[in-house]
Amino acid sequence: MTHVIALAALTVLAYMTLVFILALLKKNNGVVDIAWGLGFIMVSWTVFLSNGQGHVRQWLALALVTVWGGRLAWHIFRRNRGKEEDFRYAAWRRQWGKYFVVRSFLQIFMLQGLLLLLVMAPLLLILGQEQPPLNLLDGLGALVWLAGILFEAVGDRQLAAFIKEPAHRGQLMTGGLWAYTRHPNYFGEAALWWGMGIIALSAPSGWLGLTGPLVITFLLLFVSGVPLLEKKYAGRPDWEEYKKRTPIFFPWFPKK
Repeated sequence: MTHVIALAALTVLAYMTLVFILALLKKNNGVVDIAWGLGFIMVSWTVFLSNGQGHVRQWLALALVTVWGGRLAWHIFRRNRGKEEDFRYAAWRRQWGKYFVVRSFLQIFMLQGLLLLLVMAPLLLILGQEQPPLNLLDGLGALVWLAGILFEAVGDRQLAAFIKEPAHRGQLMTGGLWAYTRHPNYFGEAALWWGMGIIALSAPSGWLGLTGPLVITFLLLFVSGVPLLEKKYAGRPDWEEYKKRTPIFFPWFPKK
């Protein structure tokens, strides 16, 4: 596994460096959000083509990560096309001043590269070793992954459709999946990685793969996902009312 991790790390380093150069040319660090999902696809296929045994579990993992990463990248590309730099990166651009280039490389691109490696731990375990036959864990993991990507994709689609309507300008999205959780897309992303982690449990030392879903869940709940959006809308009367009746992350029926 050591050579697999080293290959993955080198691939991530080269990939994120190229994305950083592209961001400098475009003067928009938001390209890293599009590159996030594509990075998993690139690293996974690189590891597989250099080390994979062609076992059905490896093909399953490749298919799942390719579908997820491709859908996410396309969604973010369409959402951001023609728009200004995301408010998070624009704020850091102002705050970092003359150190912007160095801090961007280290704190955005290289940090996201490191997180990418940690999150894809279950994939590396599946793709880097010989595999036992498929079993019930694979089926359970695939079902959890399916539930997760449906939450993420449907939530994104519902929000995009809501924003398109001129009559909804300035309003909050509180219908559809958003009535059961304030962050259905983030919940979905965490869930699908837990599904991948369950699939990895059948691989040798597969329990180490749970590092990935633990890391992404922590990031979404406490660092870069939920907290930023909760802070952005804090204090709005409609948001405070929405918070009272809608669970923050795990879906449940809204309070009356």
